[in-house]
Amino acid sequence: MSAVTATTGPRADARIPLRAHVRHTGALVRRNLLWIRQDPESMFDAVLFPIVFTLLFVYVFGGSIGQSLGGGQQAYVQYIVPGLMAMMGMNMAQGVGTGFNQDFNTGVMDRFRSLPIGRGSVLFAKISVEMLRMLIATVILMVVGVLVGFDITDWPGLFAAVGLSAVFGTALMWIFITLGVVMKNAQSVQAMGFLVLMPLQFGSSIFAPTQSMPGWLEAFTRYNPLSSLADAARGLMVGGPVAHDLWMTLAWSVGITAVMAPVAIHKFRTKS
Repeated sequence: MSAVTATTGPRADARIPLRAHVRHTGALVRRNLLWIRQDPESMFDAVLFPIVFTLLFVYVFGGSIGQSLGGGQQAYVQYIVPGLMAMMGMNMAQGVGTGFNQDFNTGVMDRFRSLPIGRGSVLFAKISVEMLRMLIATVILMVVGVLVGFDITDWPGLFAAVGLSAVFGTALMWIFITLGVVMKNAQSVQAMGFLVLMPLQFGSSIFAPTQSMPGWLEAFTRYNPLSSLADAARGLMVGGPVAHDLWMTLAWSVGITAVMAPVAIHKFRTKS
């Protein structure tokens, strides 16, 4: 067995000290950021998604749904912006899967495996960059939200909501890392992500209250983690009950991570 193979085998991470892991992760984060600078189109989703969705839902549905909330369009702005923040983590998490798949298909991962770096550094660098993209999208969402009338009354609550969305989004990344490793191409990852995301997004309390939904769908929304995250974000940002939805979101995040992180790491280590 060659020295390179021995260094990059499944037990390589155990032989690399923590400081080296941190250094390798930092170098790979820089590599990913340089790639984004060379390909700025890869940031279109993070930049355009919060703008398009905020304007679309506020000005197309804000009047009618806002009336059901008892306050017109302004009431809907206060309702939809925290919901879109909850949605942000899920959509940004999908980028991890497509990015991993492209790296495998273009031979970038083969290059990483030939280097004496920890396998975990590749994973955590990708997650770190997607977290940065998520924060950029959140900042843009809040700027657009303020421009259309969102009233920030609780800054600590806002930061807590951003942190909660980041925690849940990070948990979802493990699902999309698994999809990125096992799917044949990036289009398959996007298609599978679409099939998973759409029912969860629209079968939740993100865009509208759930009281008028059919009984079976309203029951589904109660157990939908996106409903818990959206309702927790609203409670933190604009006031209202928080504790139950907060703990439900954290429980979902821990559960998804506990189940999917080992699967994603195993698939990543053993992919030929």
